[in-house]
Amino acid sequence: MDHDAHKLTSALADPTRFSIYQFVAYSKDPITVQDVADHFSIHPNVARLHLTKLEDVNLLTAVSDKSGKGGRPSRLYSLSEQVVSLQFPPRDYQLLADIAIESLLSLGEAGEAALINMGHRIGTEMAKRAVVQSGLNLQTATLEEKLNLIHRLVVAQGLKPDIEKLDEGTLRFRVNNCTFSDTAKKYPRAVCEMHNALLMGIFETYLGKIELREDGSMIRGCKSCNYTVIHY
Repeated sequence: MDHDAHKLTSALADPTRFSIYQFVAYSKDPITVQDVADHFSIHPNVARLHLTKLEDVNLLTAVSDKSGKGGRPSRLYSLSEQVVSLQFPPRDYQLLADIAIESLLSLGEAGEAALINMGHRIGTEMAKRAVVQSGLNLQTATLEEKLNLIHRLVVAQGLKPDIEKLDEGTLRFRVNNCTFSDTAKKYPRAVCEMHNALLMGIFETYLGKIELREDGSMIRGCKSCNYTVIHY
């Protein structure tokens, strides 16, 4: 079910609720009512009301904890699969993406190259703005600080990422949903290459020279889009 921008902005108008949404969105693991209550020093009933409101407008999704622990089952909250855009109503945003991609691909190889370059530029510009807003000094920042900012940036784009450090020069990166899923079904190769270029732009901004290797994608039947990132 689509939710219009008014409902979304109303749900996020409360500062505490917006902070709770960010807290859940940035978390790598599902969040419970008690997690929110502890983090924000509020009563669990208040935390539950905020989480329920966010779930009602489909910003968050919740499932029952089936871990088998005794007592009343907890609700586990995580970022909704719905990609939210407050700038465009969802259908208009999708239509805009389709038109732009179709227009470029109609130009043949030159258009496809332009689409990929556009993805890289978008990723780079988003990352640069995030660096400025965070005040992070890339010259002195630790790898953990950079990865934390990458994670926050990718979450802000409507994605559900996992970043794992394998060794000093290698990362495993997973994206568990796709902002371009509908368009990618129509133009899988071109859209995936554009999205990979966007991710490349983000990682390059923070880590410098890298190699981004795609190990699997949802469009080809994997549960997530999986990458190995080698940074030099």
